[in-house]
Amino acid sequence: MSGRPGERLGAPEARSYNKGKLMLNQKEKAEIRRVLEEQQRRLSRTSQNALSYSMNHERNIGRDSIDESMEEEIFSTEMRLHDREKFLLNKVSKQIARLDANEIDVCEDCGETISFRRLMARPVTTLCIDCKEQSEREEAAAAQTGRGGITDADMGGGDNEKVPVGIED
Repeated sequence: MSGRPGERLGAPEARSYNKGKLMLNQKEKAEIRRVLEEQQRRLSRTSQNALSYSMNHERNIGRDSIDESMEEEIFSTEMRLHDREKFLLNKVSKQIARLDANEIDVCEDCGETISFRRLMARPVTTLCIDCKEQSEREEAAAAQTGRGGITDADMGGGDNEKVPVGIED
């Protein structure tokens, strides 16, 4: 008996373990696959529409500069959205490959299990919640430092001064 809400009681599905933690069963993997494949289809359709839009985009010469500027801004926004969707489509494809390799519920940083609930909420995640929270804390600290936040090195109290990316010894 699994005891999950909405599941029928009966013979329990075979479960595997990662470092003693419960891994996804076949039913959960099928549900995640369904969600990923639906996202993949939707993003592919959107990508086709964006490609068609960019190829059929006509420049109207002779219009006033404000109209041309607005049209160019709209086109630029459409292309940025297309790039974001292309990036997401790539992440979805990688997750399907991870699912096929039975690795979708393994955190890429620490190797711990990623919960089914987390994968359903964010199917393209590759990090467990603890690693993602740590990553976000590090990003926030880096952003704060970049905005003029004070670090130990700024106060003369730290030997581990941060070196900008690309300027390492």
